[in-house]
Amino acid sequence: MQTERFRYHFEPKRGWMNDPNGLIFYKGEYHAFFQYNPHAAHWGQMHWGHAVSRDLIHWEEYPIALYPDEPYEDAGGCFSGSAVEKDGKMYLFYTSVSKEYGQTQSVAISEDGVNFVKYKGNPIIRKNPLGHDNFRDPKVTKIGDTYYMVVGSGDREWGQVLLFSSSDLLHWEYETVLFGGKEYADCIECPDFFRLGDKYVLMFSKIKEKFKATYFVVGDFVENKLVNYTIQNPERGYDFYAPQTFEADGRRIMIGWMYHWGKVARPGAAFAGALSIPRELSLENGRILNYPVREAQHLMDKCSDYVIWKGDTLDLRDGLRRWLTVRSKDIRSVDILEDTKSVEVFLNGGKQSYTYWKRGK
Repeated sequence: MQTERFRYHFEPKRGWMNDPNGLIFYKGEYHAFFQYNPHAAHWGQMHWGHAVSRDLIHWEEYPIALYPDEPYEDAGGCFSGSAVEKDGKMYLFYTSVSKEYGQTQSVAISEDGVNFVKYKGNPIIRKNPLGHDNFRDPKVTKIGDTYYMVVGSGDREWGQVLLFSSSDLLHWEYETVLFGGKEYADCIECPDFFRLGDKYVLMFSKIKEKFKATYFVVGDFVENKLVNYTIQNPERGYDFYAPQTFEADGRRIMIGWMYHWGKVARPGAAFAGALSIPRELSLENGRILNYPVREAQHLMDKCSDYVIWKGDTLDLRDGLRRWLTVRSKDIRSVDILEDTKSVEVFLNGGKQSYTYWKRGK
């Protein structure tokens, strides 16, 4: 049986978890919801698990927030989504999956951030305006007086992010394709859209991608279009997927799923999957940096200096698996955050990061 636990990464007490959902700072606490199968250590009918923290490091697992208990959720459950606060209430937006309608978008509302009531008018978006079956993972943000929702979509030929707008969070109007391309075919998953400094960032994950699976499109948002953008991949590890961000005390904080779709839990395992260490995002000369939040930096206290010379390489491994090899000319600093089952490496203050789940763990 699997007994080894993380020291400072959240993982469920039992069952399978994948994408972080609904990240939000609400009434003085950090809330992290997540895709969850409480019945086994593998993917299944999706619920929304729930964890709460006061410091981003120590998490308490709460009761399940969303159960797949409606007819419009009978063929997959409650897929990924996001959280927004409005008038003191927490709104959870998620993809509801049914046999009759396929992937649609729904919402649940809470007065306390713990107990949620699904909106009687669900699904609030019943059809992909482009007609594709893949239509999931709504992320809602407010820009000015308007709420915007980005949703992942695609087919075998093309992947795209769709943009919707609303004034009340319940009635949504389709605007446009915000971003897309044939190189993202099948489906763009878990999109996120937010302002960072003087730029707007569209972040998303590419299904079936092993490395560089998370993309950051950094540019300007003009008349519902992303323009003058660059595409970046600051995280290149194998075991980091479907990150989501939220804003708290002026910081843009990102948390990803540590694991990957090709990984199978050890025989007899009671749980699988975890959340990455929370990371603060910043911009430096137009380039995305991701680095552990200040609450986690004591976990990386310097224990030694290691000098390498020009032309050398730095080879990081645990005896079973090579995590990373980098040429010395590219390195100014290396910070390593190691837990019982994972390694997160940050180069040059977060200009590049690599996340790995230790082999055999």
